[in-house]
Amino acid sequence: MRSELNFQSGFVMNIEIVEKADHLKLIEIWGSSVRATHDFLVEDDLQELKPLILEQYFDAVDLRCAKNAHGEIQGFCGVHSGNIEMLFISPDARGKGIGAMLSAHAIKEQGASKVDVNEQNRQALGFYQHIGFKVIGRSTIDRQGKPYPLLHMVL
Repeated sequence: MRSELNFQSGFVMNIEIVEKADHLKLIEIWGSSVRATHDFLVEDDLQELKPLILEQYFDAVDLRCAKNAHGEIQGFCGVHSGNIEMLFISPDARGKGIGAMLSAHAIKEQGASKVDVNEQNRQALGFYQHIGFKVIGRSTIDRQGKPYPLLHMVL
């Protein structure tokens, strides 16, 4: 499946199903995106998560990516059971509407209506609130049992 979106600035993004061959590029985007937005995480956390994401989490979600007109992946989104499990945009592509496009696709085409956000990630919280999500709950630890509270949000 492929859908195309033309942005007001004139550039084109395509949303495509992720192929296994794209996983190394996705983990690269994940790493640079997390370092740019998750300043509360320490490097050991990232190194611990990286193999889990690459070897387990990518395969556990319905993954879509946004590619520019040159076929380069700019960001990706993974959905499982109506929950946006991951949404990461390459730092040099942030602020161009790619996250909003991937989120809209996840909601409309993949049935997403929930998301968990790290409480310390104020940018992500603001983003999801901006597109219509509301906080309905909070967990004091993340899914790995680390002391990074999660906010549970729904549309």
